[in-house]
Amino acid sequence: MDVRWIEIQPPKLGPRFSVLSLISTVLLGAWSTQALEMIVGKTPSLVAVNGSTVMLPCKYESCVGIDRLYFNWQFNNNGTMQKVCESVIASAEVEPDVKIFRDRVEFIGKNVKGNVSILLWNITFEDGGLYTCFGRNPKEHYKNHSAIFELLVVEELKVVDKTVTIIIASAVGGAIALLMGFMLLKNFTLFVLSKLEEKNKECLVTSSGIDNTENGLSGSKADSKPTPKKK
Repeated sequence: MDVRWIEIQPPKLGPRFSVLSLISTVLLGAWSTQALEMIVGKTPSLVAVNGSTVMLPCKYESCVGIDRLYFNWQFNNNGTMQKVCESVIASAEVEPDVKIFRDRVEFIGKNVKGNVSILLWNITFEDGGLYTCFGRNPKEHYKNHSAIFELLVVEELKVVDKTVTIIIASAVGGAIALLMGFMLLKNFTLFVLSKLEEKNKECLVTSSGIDNTENGLSGSKADSKPTPKKK
């Protein structure tokens, strides 16, 4: 039985399809750059003393704007995420009505500035851990965005011992001062030596002139013997 294989060629795409693909790629790239972002600051951690009051910072940014933005704070309690607070922000001009789920928590964010920060009063060691600031914007097809902030609770803040730093700084400063003193002494010594050398040269010139005069050389006034008279 003669079996023939038929090779099916994929349809060739025209230049119009290529242009559409390029436009779609550019639009998707621009859309991704305008995505919602939850920000907890350049230093996403804080060390605080037991019993103090601290702020957990977070703000949202979106170039496309928001519409019924959902956000919440969650606490990671040994692997179990516990909700701290949540709310839906209707628009950037409306302050949210925030629901609080834990004691000693206060919402202090101002929605006008995109601020969704919270305050923790009288913290305990149990409050230490990882907190997640979460946001979801319907304008971005309900994509999830989050940022993590770490709170470390200690009995007391340790005072940094700067003794070693002071010793090193003093040693370096002393070495620099010693080097500068040496350079000044060197320059002064060279200056004195140059002056002494100039003075010695003047003395040699003066001494040479006196010797020439005494020895009756050219230019001297030494007495000459009279010429004997002829008889």
